Amino acid sequence: MGSLGCWEVISVGVDHKKILYPQAFRPAYFSSSTANTMSSRMAGATLLRHLAPRLFAAAEPASRLAASARGIMPAAARVFPARMASTEAAGPRAKQEEATEKPQGATAPEQNKKAVPSYWGIEPRKLVKDDGTEWPWFSFRPWDTYRPDTSIDVAKHHEPRAVADKVAYLIVRTLRKGSDLFFQRRHASHALLLETVAAVPPMVGGVLLHLRSLRRFEHSGGWIRALMEEAENERMHLMTFMEVTQPLWWERALVLATQGVFFNAYFVGYLVSPKFAHRFVGYLEEEAVHSYTEYLKDLEAGLIENTPAPAIAIDYWRLPADARLKDVVTAVRADEAHHRDANHYASDIHYQGMTLNQTPAPLGYH
Repeated sequence: MGSLGCWEVISVGVDHKKILYPQAFRPAYFSSSTANTMSSRMAGATLLRHLAPRLFAAAEPASRLAASARGIMPAAARVFPARMASTEAAGPRAKQEEATEKPQGATAPEQNKKAVPSYWGIEPRKLVKDDGTEWPWFSFRPWDTYRPDTSIDVAKHHEPRAVADKVAYLIVRTLRKGSDLFFQRRHASHALLLETVAAVPPMVGGVLLHLRSLRRFEHSGGWIRALMEEAENERMHLMTFMEVTQPLWWERALVLATQGVFFNAYFVGYLVSPKFAHRFVGYLEEEAVHSYTEYLKDLEAGLIENTPAPAIAIDYWRLPADARLKDVVTAVRADEAHHRDANHYASDIHYQGMTLNQTPAPLGYH
């Protein structure tokens, strides 16, 4: 009698045939001395009585031992065809019994989705549009939508006088020349990069004002919410232009590098001088207004196809159902003009020796 891992090779019968037998299932009375005296038929019957329920079940094996047992099924089937037929026939019946035990029309993921909100008491609200159709967006709700004020003066400019203003304006103009040289007239790609940058300053400013309010035990005057609204609005611009064009891999890499540098630089700049930080964003938004104005010129000249407006833009800005890309760019430009005014206004507050919480924030200023 030999041993092979968790399997044992046993000689049975008068002709000393070799049988591979798992040690874990070996009966206590099945010793090598008695095996040598057993006939081949009796040994086979004993093996099947102990192994058939484990080796030849229809269910998939849950361990390596059962998987190995499946490998010897063909040989056993040739020796004991009758027993094999009975065990194989039991498989479909077992599967059918299991299927009747499971509830019809429900799967595990569906049950989990129902259990989580019911357990925590959070049920998603079912929202509909004005026409009765289901609201399709998770990132914003119907009460977050608005009609853009396109009557705003897009040519307004703050003339830099203080040294900090001149430095901020010089930095923005330098960045503008680099972006124009890089993107040329690819306005959609330019808008993608612009919005990934423009959404950073209001988020940084809002977080720092939030921390200031906590550690000083004071109100923010609504400026935390105003800056968060601006950050969300800039992000919605990005989501909209993602429906117009998709960034290439090197543009994604550029965004990753730019965001890493710009976030930390603006964070330090806001800590050192909030009035400089807001003035910088004001000039940045002025350049954004100029960029979208050039975008509109190419749309009107027919250099860029005036495609139908994305569905997300129609719902977010409450545009007509037949709105075009030109209407979307016009709405985005109006938003950028409002952000320009709000940041220049915040910088002026600091220049007058006050803090932002001393002046009401322009909430909902779109």
